[in-house]
Amino acid sequence: MPPAPREPRWLDADQQRSWRALVIGSTLLMDRLDDDLRRAFNISLTEYEILVRLSERPGRAMRMAQLADALAHSRSRVTHTIDRMERAGYVVRGSTPEDGRGIVATMTDRGYELLKEAAPLHVEGVRSYLVDRVEDDDFAALGRAMDSVTDNLISAHPEMELRDGATR
Repeated sequence: MPPAPREPRWLDADQQRSWRALVIGSTLLMDRLDDDLRRAFNISLTEYEILVRLSERPGRAMRMAQLADALAHSRSRVTHTIDRMERAGYVVRGSTPEDGRGIVATMTDRGYELLKEAAPLHVEGVRSYLVDRVEDDDFAALGRAMDSVTDNLISAHPEMELRDGATR
């Protein structure tokens, strides 16, 4: 016979308020950053993040599976996004030179130019919507808290690369 389920450790009122603030704040922040990029450059926040990840790699190239892991997105979602980006001329795909079995996404010069144009808008959005709205100590505490959450959730992740590279 299975053991009786334990009573959940319910959140107290302050924890519930903080949790809800995190959920709605992060949703609104990501939506606003996405909207800014779509309006100004006709790219999504996910497409921008792909360009950032590729720009940080030698040859501005990365295996598709590794890219999906680095973004913490499903491989099918990244494949669909790369399809759109390839049609727009921001990336190209090809076989891996090592074994020819994997698929590599490589940022084109056009994609790199787009990233250079979009980065100032994105960074200004991050600053004005988040960084400049909180005290330095609170922002540092938020970073530490999210590092702890990330470390816990990716401890068994196949690609620890989620932790590599700074977001622009």
